[in-house]
Amino acid sequence: MIAIVDYGMGNIMSVQKALQKLGAKTILTNNPKTISKSDKLILPGVGAFGDAIKGLKAYNLENAIRNFINSNKLFLGICLGLQILFEKSEESPDIPGLGIFKGSVAKFKTKLKVPHMGWNSINILKPSSILKGIKNNSYVYFVHSYYVKPKDKNVILTLTNYDKDFVSMIWKENIYACQFHPEKSQNVGLKILENFLKM
Repeated sequence: MIAIVDYGMGNIMSVQKALQKLGAKTILTNNPKTISKSDKLILPGVGAFGDAIKGLKAYNLENAIRNFINSNKLFLGICLGLQILFEKSEESPDIPGLGIFKGSVAKFKTKLKVPHMGWNSINILKPSSILKGIKNNSYVYFVHSYYVKPKDKNVILTLTNYDKDFVSMIWKENIYACQFHPEKSQNVGLKILENFLKM
């Protein structure tokens, strides 16, 4: 069973529909016990960093997510679900993140349009099971104004260029997370989700 965290932030229904299209059994939940019993966990998110942390706190989900990750079961963060894994964000400087990864979240400082919205390519830095069958420089769909800055560069799985390179995907052991939306990224996104299901 794959649990999708429902904490009032984001288009969880589109994530669930994409997974169901691939034949996965899913449950939308904000129950810590349900999360702990799940085989895999997906943390989606759209909106503000501070609101996301407040949403997790409202359902007592912060430790549930940390404990799930520490149990070495597979975890996938999507968009804001990537950003809140870090220690802090410029968007909500007074609200700490989950701190799973050391580093911060910064706003794009560019003459290009912000938010960064639409299709862009991913530069794959190393082989990973979640990107099996995905060609380098494949296009995926983004909607975001902020990007993560990991202190440990070894966790970076893909980079994307928007005026400058930013981290579009990370991976460490059982933790995978992407800045783009696989559920909106057509065949490439479905393949990434399928790989996650098969792992």
